[in-house]
Amino acid sequence: MIANPRGGFAALDACVHCGFCLQACPTFLATGDEADSPRGRIELMRALERGELAANDAALAFHLDRCLGCRACEPVCPSGVGYGAGLEASRERLAAQQGVPLMARLALAALTTPGVSGLICSIARAVRATGLPGLLAGWGRIRFAMGMLAATRDRRSLGGPEPDRPQSLPAPTASPETTLLFRGCVMDGLFPHVHAATIRTLSVNGYAVREVPGQVCCGALHAHAGLHAAAQALARANQIAFGDEDTPIIVNSAGCGAMLKQYEPRFAARVRDVTELLAARGPTPGAPLALRVAYDAPCHLLHAQRVAEPPLAVLRAVPGIELRETADSAQCCGSAGLYNLLEPELSRAVLAPKLGLLLEAPPDVLATGNPGCVMQLGAGFQAAGAAVAVRHPVELLDASYRAAGFYA
Repeated sequence: MIANPRGGFAALDACVHCGFCLQACPTFLATGDEADSPRGRIELMRALERGELAANDAALAFHLDRCLGCRACEPVCPSGVGYGAGLEASRERLAAQQGVPLMARLALAALTTPGVSGLICSIARAVRATGLPGLLAGWGRIRFAMGMLAATRDRRSLGGPEPDRPQSLPAPTASPETTLLFRGCVMDGLFPHVHAATIRTLSVNGYAVREVPGQVCCGALHAHAGLHAAAQALARANQIAFGDEDTPIIVNSAGCGAMLKQYEPRFAARVRDVTELLAARGPTPGAPLALRVAYDAPCHLLHAQRVAEPPLAVLRAVPGIELRETADSAQCCGSAGLYNLLEPELSRAVLAPKLGLLLEAPPDVLATGNPGCVMQLGAGFQAAGAAVAVRHPVELLDASYRAAGFYA
């Protein structure tokens, strides 16, 4: 197949300016500005491709930078516009012309550079362990960042008692299916407890998890920043590390999963969100947890990967919980990778209506499957003074299994 010489811009051709995307777009709902809507930005991107707007045009960059890249516009589009592909092509052209902002470059270096990211995360974990981030959490830029860090903390207790001895252990699988774990950057540095819960819950459901040396960052943050060549280099490194076998690749970060599913087709076909594999096996029920749980869908799981039911199936496997979806589950929380660092005011404006609805009847736990969402929503709850834990769905299943005595 010959690649389209227009690249991602060709994905915008189907847009007929109908406006179905407007009410799905969180930035348009926050600002009311047509240029902050998908169809408005598509007109800007078309003008960029045709040369009617220069890549250094300040207004062009302003409105494209304010896009969350949540892709909520894609499922509601009757014409099948590939908005995300067009956005990445546009940002690549802008980055080539005027470079990447200093804040974005520093964040990318801190979070994704081997060696550097490990050191940064070690420092972050040490600060987190003091408990100060939770005490300092609030609405200011620094205080919100403290709340985000506090939200990454592993709090094992989720309402289930620790068993005195194992009860009703599931029958061991004669030949468990082998899977490969994608560890990522932020997940490995700040959420290793989610990786541990992933491995344990998969083992109960007949999967064996194998570690993969040599894997690197998925490249999602680089692609979102317009650094296409860097994202491609990371993709090649991961494809070499994971090999050309057919073994499934397990991801527990929606953003990473969406990026990995954009790799070359054979690799992409192997990628599964952890909830997809667990739901395929049931999953095995555990012990009851007396919790009110609200599920909020990560944009890159729901809109980019079109994975909607599996996380709910995982949560329904936990007896005793009172489960509901958030009223605006399909709306972005405002995290969007580096967005809450680069566009803090609009990020909080996008978060505000979701947080307001949740605070009307606060759950005990909010479940969501992306690290940025966990941090954004967790910081929002802490700033609002609400005692709501934000956890990955596998952590609730893991707590249920622990309470049932499935683990030593």
